[in-house]
Amino acid sequence: MNAAPLMPKATAVWLVENTSLTFDQIADFCKLHPLEVKGIADGEVAAGIKGHDPITSNQLTRETIAKAEGDPAFPLTLAPSKVRLPEVKKTTRGPRYTPLSRRQDRPNAILWLVRNHPELKDAQIMRLAGTTKTTLQAIRDRTHWNSATLSPLDPVTLGLCSQLDLDMEVGRANKDKPQAPADHGPTLLSAEITTGPRVEAPATQEDVFGAKKPAPAKSAEDPVDVHSVFGKLKELKTKQ
Repeated sequence: MNAAPLMPKATAVWLVENTSLTFDQIADFCKLHPLEVKGIADGEVAAGIKGHDPITSNQLTRETIAKAEGDPAFPLTLAPSKVRLPEVKKTTRGPRYTPLSRRQDRPNAILWLVRNHPELKDAQIMRLAGTTKTTLQAIRDRTHWNSATLSPLDPVTLGLCSQLDLDMEVGRANKDKPQAPADHGPTLLSAEITTGPRVEAPATQEDVFGAKKPAPAKSAEDPVDVHSVFGKLKELKTKQ
């Protein structure tokens, strides 16, 4: 499939007005529908568009147009370009550029990252803040020349990095960090224990009927029934 010419609708207008090509030939060259080309010829489509000459822009030659006018089955093709564009080489992403007005805020941003995101690696902090290994290590060890006046500031609010970059680096650091197993409480027994032979201890009388309840101990302060005491003494005298 051939590529479409520059300004395909304007090119179709010029071809309709200045050549005797068929609608199908023009539509195939400009990548339009034949009915749209017919609408251009009838003045219903592209009424205010000025025609673009494909010969002056080296997209077609007069010989090709003349050959296509004599043979309705001859397809129009774009002329090979005389200008060769160099291939774009993929380059690795260079270091992040930090404006001069923001460079003095780098130590504050590094201190904020070290305190609030200890899971970040040195390389990640260096990418976010655009700093060097020496400066980062000096802030970690509190040997920086301005350590006494540093205050942690969010690098996003300082404009050193975007929130998306920060979230991506934090998520990558948490993904690489080993996670401690979570305590989900008691779990089910293994299949070997549940399907194995069941061993039961011999049932005792207490297990079946329940343990005997100890009799409540009489306290010394319970009231004494005098009539029951004298009744028992009379029974003893009659027996004697």
